[in-house]
Amino acid sequence: MLVEIMVKLRDEGYVPEVGSVLHDIEEEEKEGAIVRYSEKLAVAFGIARTSFGRTIRIAKNLRVCRDCHTVMKMISKVYGREIVVRDRSWFHSFRDGFRSCRDYW
Repeated sequence: MLVEIMVKLRDEGYVPEVGSVLHDIEEEEKEGAIVRYSEKLAVAFGIARTSFGRTIRIAKNLRVCRDCHTVMKMISKVYGREIVVRDRSWFHSFRDGFRSCRDYW
């Protein structure tokens, strides 16, 4: 499901923001690493296991990276889902391609 989501997002113009990957690896490896971040896996599972229109809620103990923010925004638009992500500091709500935090990261 995650692969399908990422293909759809790339068709919509998504470009991975690899700046948050701090490992000393090649750019292609950074793109592969950033795709498998926990919140992306969680939202893919949520889309696969819940019915259309249901809100997907994700909680994590680290801050959401800039790339995941962008991905959640795009997924909410492409899949027509509301996504609520709770990180260590904030609740981030994504609906119809918009963020409740007004793009604050």
